Amino acid sequence: MFSAILIEQGDAGRTAALTTLDEAELPDGDVTVEVAYSTLNYKDALAITGRSPVVRRFPMVPGIDLAGVVTESAHGAWKAGDPVVLNGWGVGESHWGGLAQRARLNGDWLVPLPANLTPRQAMAIGTAGYTAGLCVNALLDHGVRPDQGEILVTGATGGVGSVAIALLSKAGFGVAAATGTPSESDYLQRLGATGVLDRAELAEAGKPLQKERWAGVIDSVGSRTLANACAQTRYGGTVVACGLAQGMDFPATVAPFILRGVSLIGIDSVMAPAAPRTAAWERLSRDLDPGAIDAIAQEIALADAITASDRLLEGRVRGRLVVDVNR
Repeated sequence: MFSAILIEQGDAGRTAALTTLDEAELPDGDVTVEVAYSTLNYKDALAITGRSPVVRRFPMVPGIDLAGVVTESAHGAWKAGDPVVLNGWGVGESHWGGLAQRARLNGDWLVPLPANLTPRQAMAIGTAGYTAGLCVNALLDHGVRPDQGEILVTGATGGVGSVAIALLSKAGFGVAAATGTPSESDYLQRLGATGVLDRAELAEAGKPLQKERWAGVIDSVGSRTLANACAQTRYGGTVVACGLAQGMDFPATVAPFILRGVSLIGIDSVMAPAAPRTAAWERLSRDLDPGAIDAIAQEIALADAITASDRLLEGRVRGRLVVDVNR
């Protein structure tokens, strides 16, 4: 028997509750994992509260991230005792996820837990940090260098933004952090931001081409913010898009791309293949300072995940919520 958050759909509507399940109830998979830590992401909060139709089948255990140890395996890459991490792959939406003490998974979805990271640290990083790793690698792979100018990071106090700032700072970049909470300036500067700007500067409709400011951009906001970021990117610069906190629309013109040679790169963290996943985790384990990991993480118990979901959706959470599934 094990504890889990279970979302059910019945005649009276949707419910989410902490419950006890039998291991025999776990879904099909060739690897069983004893989960040590999970996280509470934005998508998890939507699933738990029912504010968006994230869950594709019921009942469902949410949790798009997990870190733990393999207990049983019929997969050639894994054996009992292997420490592993999982991010994405529809887990917590169409396959039972990490907000539980046990998980049964497809072994192809797993990556090794880096030797110098604990399960808690890996979950402090989580999908948000792993996505930030993909974004930073994309900028570097596209030839962006510190001597070319500042990198703009939008949604800076969120999980992706926080980790992106720390990684970029480690790589030698000057980082401008855009945030709607100026009171968090000290936090952002501790992560490595060299400048902080009000997100309102980017949130309203702007001209197709604006003053050149950024050598590169990591954007988790979308909509007008992404359009303005592209319009402010320097000649030959690179914009990496990975989120849609402001909206899915992109009210822009082709001007930055055909007149300044700006590149726009999309990042998908859910179905990314093994090679970029592993490369992102290698960068995170090598370049992310343990102090920075601690700074972006708040730990909660499994039982707290339901009430914390409302706070997360209301924007009242800074950084990452790490869930100790064993308390």
